[in-house]
Amino acid sequence: MKIWTALKEALAGWIAMVRGEADWQRHFAISAAGLTTALVLFLFFALLSIALATADVGIPNFFGLIIALLVQSLSILALLIGILVTRRMVPGEVRLLDLLVPGIYALIAYLVVGTLLSLIAGPVLILLWIGLAVLLFYLGWRAAEWNIGVAAAFAALTMVLLVGMPVTLYMVLGPVAAPPP
Repeated sequence: MKIWTALKEALAGWIAMVRGEADWQRHFAISAAGLTTALVLFLFFALLSIALATADVGIPNFFGLIIALLVQSLSILALLIGILVTRRMVPGEVRLLDLLVPGIYALIAYLVVGTLLSLIAGPVLILLWIGLAVLLFYLGWRAAEWNIGVAAAFAALTMVLLVGMPVTLYMVLGPVAAPPP
């Protein structure tokens, strides 16, 4: 199946990126079609996460499901803002898709592992945040070829946005928009 192949290749691409292999990009479809595949996979796993998280109380109605998907999708917005702000502050030619496609696959892993951990051992989620920050650092360092300081700033900014946006939304809207795991 193409879905499992895309996920398997994304995992191989992330392993190659962390190892510092020069050909890590060959594992990702860095194109509009690859971005669409990553977004569809993210939405699929977000729906699955919502179903697992609400299994004991029942799946929300259509409006509640849309709200939950929008809240889950804030992580993609946080990644996009982190990329755009960093690109604007640091001179150079970094293509958006080079960062966005692998970044969305990292968010898929974060979503899946976060959902499972929240069901089993919620306090361990802090370790998951650290793991995602490390992946975001490698994304900036290897994919964008930013120096270590800029890559660390990119990871920190994206993590602040990733955690802060849903919490802010929750404070403004109340329990309708509970933060994702």
